[in-house]
Amino acid sequence: MTRPATLPVIWQAAAHLLAYPDERFWRRLPLIRQAAEPHFTTFLTLAESMGAGELAAHYVDTFDLHRRCCLYLTYYTDGDTRRRGESLAALKQRYRAAGWELMDDELPDFLPVMLEFAACDPSGAALLEEHRAGLELLRIALYERESPYRHVIGTVCAALPPITAADAAKAARLAAGGPPAESVGGYR
Repeated sequence: MTRPATLPVIWQAAAHLLAYPDERFWRRLPLIRQAAEPHFTTFLTLAESMGAGELAAHYVDTFDLHRRCCLYLTYYTDGDTRRRGESLAALKQRYRAAGWELMDDELPDFLPVMLEFAACDPSGAALLEEHRAGLELLRIALYERESPYRHVIGTVCAALPPITAADAAKAARLAAGGPPAESVGGYR
């Protein structure tokens, strides 16, 4: 596990690196390289070699078109069910209790939001640990796709305590069966 003093830097850097690679993303890379070296060196090198257009296309293909690579962590445990709405509301409440307000267009389970919260608030690491099974599933999916983002999620997971047997089993169940689904009106 990574030393506690470096965790906020890792969380903040990962939050930026997992955002859509727009112009701001590219402007931040030198600062991230300087602040978070050596944790994200491999990803930064791959991203720079791909260039803006290719990385943006890869981001959309990976995170928007493959459900196993979802950056919205309650999706793994709740799917598109009513329970997910409850989970999102509970996350918002946790953020508010810590004095943190989300922007109107942000969902509280978006991994970059959760990482930024972890960088700013000591309780944020516990929040990441609670979603360890989803992070593990995301890590595995990104490795299977050989995505450069596997290095970002790998660093995030390595900075957390080792995955428990229960979380590993949960991740395996999610990988095999997908997120929960609910039937409404007899249709599924």
